[in-house]
Parts: sequence; C-alpha cells; structure tokens
Amino acid sequence: MNKFLGYIFSPIHYLLFGLLLVIFHPIQWLSLKLGGYTAHKRSVEILNYLLVCTYYVMGGRVRYNNQFKLPEGRSIIFIANHQSLYDIPPMIWHLRKHHPKFISKIELTRGIPSISFNLKHSGAANIDRKDPKQSISEILKLAQRMRENNWSAVIFPEGTRSRNGKMKPFAAGGLNTLLKKVPGALVVPVAINGSWKLTRFGSFPLSFGEKMSWTVLKPIEPAGRPADQVIIEAEQSLRAAVH
Repeated sequence: MNKFLGYIFSPIHYLLFGLLLVIFHPIQWLSLKLGGYTAHKRSVEILNYLLVCTYYVMGGRVRYNNQFKLPEGRSIIFIANHQSLYDIPPMIWHLRKHHPKFISKIELTRGIPSISFNLKHSGAANIDRKDPKQSISEILKLAQRMRENNWSAVIFPEGTRSRNGKMKPFAAGGLNTLLKKVPGALVVPVAINGSWKLTRFGSFPLSFGEKMSWTVLKPIEPAGRPADQVIIEAEQSLRAAVH
C-alpha cells in the first residue's frame, strides 16, 4: 500500500517541492541584497518550513523531539546520522535559533534552485571530498565564522547517506577539526529515524505514510576532554538511539 499510494502522491509532492525551490530562489536573492544576512536567513527558514509541509502530502508523520534547553548565543556542533536528503529541511527549521551551518559536498552548490544559492551565501562549508586541502580550508573558515558570530554547525560524520537506516562508521576528520578550533562549542547529537524509508523504493515512487523523527539527545560538554573521546561518546549516543 505504501508503494501504491506513493505512485499517486509522489508527483504532487515533487511538483510542490520543486515549485518551492524555484519560487524561493529569487526571494533569497532579494532578501540577501535588500536585507542582508538576517533577511536571507529568514527566507531560508520559511522555505524549509514549507518543504517540511510537503512531507505531509506523502502521508508522512514528522516529529521533532527535544527535552533539553539548548543555549542560544553559543556555538553548537550538531552531530547527526544521515538517512536521506529529507533529513535537512526539518533541521534547518527546528534549529533555526542556533544559526545552523551545514558541512556539505561542493556538488550541491551548483545548479539546484534555492539549495545551491543558500549553500553559497549562508556561511556553509562546501567541501570537495576529492581535495583534502580544500576541505580542511573550508572547515577552518567555518570554524572562524562560528567563533566570530556564535553560529552553529551541522555535520553528518558518516559522510554519505545510509540507504537502510543502519549507521555507517564515522569519518571524524572534519568533526575533529571543529572541536579543536571551536573549543567553546557544545556538542549535541541528533538522532534521525525513518527518513530513509521515504526513499526505500528509490526516488520514485516515494513511500507513503512513513513515520519520521528528529530527536535531540543529551548534550555533551567537550571542555577539557580529548576530541576523540567526545566523538566516540556522540557516536555511541546516536547508535543507541537510531533504530
């Protein structure tokens, strides 16, 4: 039934999703030119709220769980498992108070309405995974922006998406750099469950009626601790919460 209904509702979802990206591309441009960082950030937040709404067209149930009071005005390194491209809009919307900047692959900065523009102009770190020198340089620049503006970072240490929901081993190089260069940042794991099921049949049809959740786990205070130890604790916390 999930697949059958997916054939019916996937075209509607993709139409709405695509229209939003096209419509908000010039809105982002105008917001940045006329209102600077604050206006651009707000336009991106509204876009991602609306993108999350398209999940409901697929009968999806989206839940964001956070029982912790996260500090505002302090950099946070959000560490999440990665299940699909649908992981990202809910994180942008629900973590908006913390100015989240993503570490993403540089390929996404080219040719995708709204998404490419945001990655190039929001302060994200866009890394070329084939060029370690460029990747390190981008992460160092992000670390500097975090220190200067109290921005936060979102990193998926697995590197690539899990197609079946099972976590892959962490590639901790970028995370290690951030922990060392932004020592005052709080580390907050975020467990993502169920988003991989939306694409379990591939890009078409999407699976109808899937339950998806984003859960903020217990924050980790890294002060005075080796970066490797903090990373291990965050990974273990995520593995215990991802099912």
